[in-house]
Amino acid sequence: MKSITIKGSQRESVGKASTKALRNAGKVPCVLYGGEKPVHFETEEISFKELVYTPNVYTAMIEVDGTKYHAILQDIQFHPVSDKILHVDFYQLFDDKMVTMEIPVRLVGTSPGVINGGSLSFPMRKLSVRALPADLPDFINADISKLKIGNKIVVTDLEDEHFSILHPENTVVVQVRTARSAVMPEDEEDEEEGEEGAEEGAEAAASEE
Repeated sequence: MKSITIKGSQRESVGKASTKALRNAGKVPCVLYGGEKPVHFETEEISFKELVYTPNVYTAMIEVDGTKYHAILQDIQFHPVSDKILHVDFYQLFDDKMVTMEIPVRLVGTSPGVINGGSLSFPMRKLSVRALPADLPDFINADISKLKIGNKIVVTDLEDEHFSILHPENTVVVQVRTARSAVMPEDEEDEEEGEEGAEEGAEAAASEE
């Protein structure tokens, strides 16, 4: 997974007055958790441009007074009116410890069902993934190039040996639903007719018995 560097300075004071002064100066108070003790530091608000205001997911390389920490964004607080960043929490990463992150799902290919008028439903745009830091993916690819009308992709279709997806196995990630304007291709119509014929034959045999 790609990483973004954030440089900051250790905070000498963590009181309310100090925090207010930092924000007035355009800086953001931050805390790094997960190590032996929390690391309180400050950084410029512009440092979060690529980390927060993007659909992509990144880890962060935090540099505080020359010391570097590998981390992930854990929590962020915004001002309810101005949307300015008020406070940020990070969680330190270690090479041998598993971590959980929300990873974006990226659709790959073109669905024949959508071409025929079906409606694409994409309810799970991010999935909770657990892995070692080195195995965290930038995206989880979902290939929709074979999805016909009525087909779907569930969590088990996206399993990978390098990470675990923390959702029920039958969770629908993306599917193609029938729409009123949908045109059913002939091969799919033949399949449905064959299935219906088999069902009718079975019902007739049962009634004769």
